Amino acid sequence: MKRAVPIIVDLVCVVIFAIIGRASHGLDPAGVLSTAWPFLVACVVAWVAIVLVKLEGFGWREALIVWLVTVIGGMALRLLSGDTAAWAFVIVATLTLALAFFGWRIIYCLAVKRRARAA
Repeated sequence: MKRAVPIIVDLVCVVIFAIIGRASHGLDPAGVLSTAWPFLVACVVAWVAIVLVKLEGFGWREALIVWLVTVIGGMALRLLSGDTAAWAFVIVATLTLALAFFGWRIIYCLAVKRRARAA
């Protein structure tokens, strides 16, 4: 059950990324889904790898795996499905997803350390 938390948070991060990205193009559910699905699929693939190597999900290694697989796999699926991937989109997606996947884990680790010091 503990592993479900980072999986859900990562998937929510991908959806938020798609919502933010689509906001400037018109925020309709079909558009958000169209943007999100390749990255959601790639994120799930990353998590399969993480589970197979028995990592917990909260560390920097997991963030790196999720980030790289999600960006590279998401872009590949996007292109294979006939969509585009302009360089600006690739750069923004790469940076936004890095911030999301590493960011929440940094905040989590700081909170755990702070709680441990307080106890």
